[in-house]
Amino acid sequence: MTALTPETRVMPRIEPPAERLSLLGLTRDAMREALINIGTPERQAKMRTSQLWSWIYQKGAEDFGVMTNLAKDFRAELEAHFTVARPEITTLQVSQDGTRKYLLKIAGGHEVEAVYIPDENRGTLCISSQVGCTLNCSFCHTGTQKLVRNLSAGEIVAQVMVARDDLDEWPEDGTPREGRRRITNVVLMGMGEPLYNFENVRDAMHIVMDNEGISISRRRITLSTSGVVPEILRAGEEIGCLLAISFHATTDAVRDTLVPINKKWNIEKLLETLRAYPRLSNSERITFEYVMLKDVNDSDDDARRLVRLISGIPAKINLIPFNPWPGSPYVRSSWGRIEAFAEIVNEAGYASPVRTPRGEDIMAACGQLKSASEKQRKSARKGATA
Repeated sequence: MTALTPETRVMPRIEPPAERLSLLGLTRDAMREALINIGTPERQAKMRTSQLWSWIYQKGAEDFGVMTNLAKDFRAELEAHFTVARPEITTLQVSQDGTRKYLLKIAGGHEVEAVYIPDENRGTLCISSQVGCTLNCSFCHTGTQKLVRNLSAGEIVAQVMVARDDLDEWPEDGTPREGRRRITNVVLMGMGEPLYNFENVRDAMHIVMDNEGISISRRRITLSTSGVVPEILRAGEEIGCLLAISFHATTDAVRDTLVPINKKWNIEKLLETLRAYPRLSNSERITFEYVMLKDVNDSDDDARRLVRLISGIPAKINLIPFNPWPGSPYVRSSWGRIEAFAEIVNEAGYASPVRTPRGEDIMAACGQLKSASEKQRKSARKGATA
């Protein structure tokens, strides 16, 4: 019997798993290993990984059937073992100002929210990193929802992909539709604390930043944290995106109430760490987010303390008019008070743009995100037990 040559050797068939593995969110090395595990020869696995990477993240392929530079039998093997399917859009709400809020169903029947905010020269996608949140910030609607679990890297990057699907943004022949991107910026400011899900956030952002992937510059990605001090420098080194801090107060007494993580890592410790953040410069500043709450943190004294506290840190201060939600204990500062606060900050040499509330009519504004389905489920349970 003639021995088979290496070119004609028959690979043993690997039985498909009961549940297919999603390729979304895998690093290149993990994807290559997954291909080898289903029988792909090691000498081919790197090339196959590059082909899949391009189809998934450059062209937005949603199934293996369209990957025409792959052999039909190989596509069948991929289909048997893997998936590149997106989360389902349970609800899409569109605000009068064009803001789009996506409620996405993920594994386990859980749901998370992402928001696309269009502007004249940019489009910002706000994405989530966890189902719920553990921080209990008293002004934030999301904080009233208990933490359920971390999102996987695939579930994080899939939010970008779903929005690109909806906005019809995937390139044709290598050129963005209508000559420009709709999603120019990504902010990790949705549900959850990104630095409590560090590895998955890191891996997802590497895919979003990858020049052979979704290809959004690291300087157009902003990670917002409430102050998980031990992970901040690591984020600068391993992710390298811009940083925003949910600051919101100028004394520990007030911040302990607004942002309870301050009890663990107070203002002094937080600022000490921020001063060492990698690549800090006038072109790569830290953003201090500051929600304006009437008679809580909006006095002239607060403004003066704020600029003293951040002295020496390349920074800008985003003043955020409080976005009310049902049952909130706070009231938005008046426009006159916000403008007076901004003037003090500006005179100290810091840019202090006042964030225009967007998507308020669909509860998509900053601090308002919370899965509508959770409220519906609670109502259903109450009705069942009444």
